[in-house]
Amino acid sequence: MNVLMTGSHGLIGTALTDILKARGDRVVRLLRGPSPASPQEPTWDPAVGRIDAARLEGFDAVVHLAGESLAAGRWTQARKARIRDSRVNGTRLLAETLARLSRPPRVLLSASATGYYGDRGDEILREESPPGTGFLAGLCREWEAAADPARRAGIRVIHLRTGLVLSPAGGLLPRILPVFRLGLGGRLGSGRQFMSWIAIDDVCEAVRHLLASNTIAGPVNLVAPRAVTNQEFTAVLGGALLRPTLFTVPPAILRMIFGEMADEALLASGRVEPARLVASGYSFRFPGLSDALAALLGRR
Repeated sequence: MNVLMTGSHGLIGTALTDILKARGDRVVRLLRGPSPASPQEPTWDPAVGRIDAARLEGFDAVVHLAGESLAAGRWTQARKARIRDSRVNGTRLLAETLARLSRPPRVLLSASATGYYGDRGDEILREESPPGTGFLAGLCREWEAAADPARRAGIRVIHLRTGLVLSPAGGLLPRILPVFRLGLGGRLGSGRQFMSWIAIDDVCEAVRHLLASNTIAGPVNLVAPRAVTNQEFTAVLGGALLRPTLFTVPPAILRMIFGEMADEALLASGRVEPARLVASGYSFRFPGLSDALAALLGRR
């Protein structure tokens, strides 16, 4: 396939680009900047509404992953505005541009997040579940709605509601491994909150699976088949490293350090299932957390 990708330098984008190219697909990066990095790479600047529309013609698919990191700092009002604008405005600009092309792509895979469902305790959440409340849930609703111009133009749009991505190359895992290796790892708060996770390998293979489909559209939960509680995640990671996990980080400490993000991202519970992905015939490489961590940590 001939694939256009935004966010190609991020954790998922980097791994996905390598996988697609290895499988024989052509990947062209849509880069932020004033001028092309190479004659083949178009550019855009969502902040000012600029995009190289003429060079977006004729792609089979677009994978849109760009957006400011949620975990790069405390959620001040200014930072939340940047997070929202980078996702909503960028997605809208891209969708409107694709809708006007004379040779638009057949499919647009646009990033979203399991934060769509909010803090829901032990409720099982599938794609048809209603949205939750809070900043993340509201952000995801706007983020997904911003792709409507492409949908109305007849482009098949898939929203990738991605959970916690486990990878040795970035994200949560490299940040917490030093603490766990010292035997200082522990649960967050009560530890009863569910974490919906997915190994980076399955993220990439699931995206390839969705690109190859001719029928799947709408939201798709990009998570492993079985969510785990924070307490279980902590125990499994400690076991994989042969280290104790006796500590508990009180919610008050998390709130002091992370502010609003503590309640919405660290203490919130989301028991999400990949119902549509499983129904479509996708077979997970790492359906269980123990096997995923063993592989990611080089222990198998």
